[in-house]
Amino acid sequence: MTDAGEALAREVRACAQEFAAQEIAPHAGEWDRKQHMPREIIGRLGELGFLAGPLPTSVGGRGWNNEVFVGVYEEIGQACSSVRGFLAVHTGLVSQCLHDLATEKQKSRWLPPLATGEWIGCYALTEPEAGSDIGNIATSAVRAGDDWVLNGSKIWITNGGIADLAIVFARTGPGEGRKGLSAFVVELPTDGWHARPLGATPLGHRASNHVRLDFEDVRVPDNQRLGEVGGGFGVALAGLNHGRLGVAAGAVGIARACLAAALTHARERRQFGQRIGDFQMVQADIADMSVETEAAAALVARVARAADRDDPQIGRLTSSAKLFATEVAQRCADKAVLLLGNRGYGDDHPVERYYRDVQGLRIYEGTNHIHRLVVARALIGRP
Repeated sequence: MTDAGEALAREVRACAQEFAAQEIAPHAGEWDRKQHMPREIIGRLGELGFLAGPLPTSVGGRGWNNEVFVGVYEEIGQACSSVRGFLAVHTGLVSQCLHDLATEKQKSRWLPPLATGEWIGCYALTEPEAGSDIGNIATSAVRAGDDWVLNGSKIWITNGGIADLAIVFARTGPGEGRKGLSAFVVELPTDGWHARPLGATPLGHRASNHVRLDFEDVRVPDNQRLGEVGGGFGVALAGLNHGRLGVAAGAVGIARACLAAALTHARERRQFGQRIGDFQMVQADIADMSVETEAAAALVARVARAADRDDPQIGRLTSSAKLFATEVAQRCADKAVLLLGNRGYGDDHPVERYYRDVQGLRIYEGTNHIHRLVVARALIGRP
């Protein structure tokens, strides 16, 4: 990165750090308990340029590269995974995916309102019987003149209940599995589109808007198809590569937050006549947390640079970053809860929330089992 690029990265990170510390962290616990974040915080993401960060200036973006933008994910991730999750879906999975694959006419219509937060985006991929196995999607899209008619259901769709625009994946055929999928952009509200409660309380990311989506003869014009008919699998991977980088950076944020909490406790808590930080076993845990967090941060930065240069191995690299960083965050959260003892066991301390939130990071955008397969198959090669 050039000197100017490094200066921009520091400036953007400092802005995100101040915003997270002053406007998110003091309220994150309350939002988690209420299972809701205020719309005003989304407005602030837009005002500060975070919704537009990685988009080009021609569509209202800031023109930041991925290496700059992962700093935003890390800083917001330290304060609240729900806010960071909103950002990764809206900006990574939706806006960056549209920038990569939409036509110029489509970009000019959809990206400017997404960049400001006037519109909110969601990414409707997961179904009750199709999670990591995208090829098992059952939602159908049938051609009807100049339109497509969508029927089916999606589940665990972040931002789905507050979205103004959705990227929806459906089976158009012919072809089985991934070969028969296509992607559509649905502008909301529209007839036949129903956002319903999940019917379950999430373990983590409780302030996020997660819903079930049901489609009943939803009509979408063909000019709102994203990519070629039958090209939906490629569209999904393009979006997921952006989303996985956001997840990995957010996991680094959680790991940093857990380390900071453990350090504070180790310095202040006294047992048996000394600080608990003076016990060698505690020191070993803190050393492991620090080393692993720095390693995860370095890997995320490396993958961000690879994304900026359109590295052909970006699928393997984003899977590597997502896998490693989320597992590091899991270990850091586990150690932080244990070190803090009863202080870390209740929701009056953030480490309890970090521990719950990190479980989602290991599941969505492909479970970590899947990412191990992605990495291994990319290295070994398919038969």
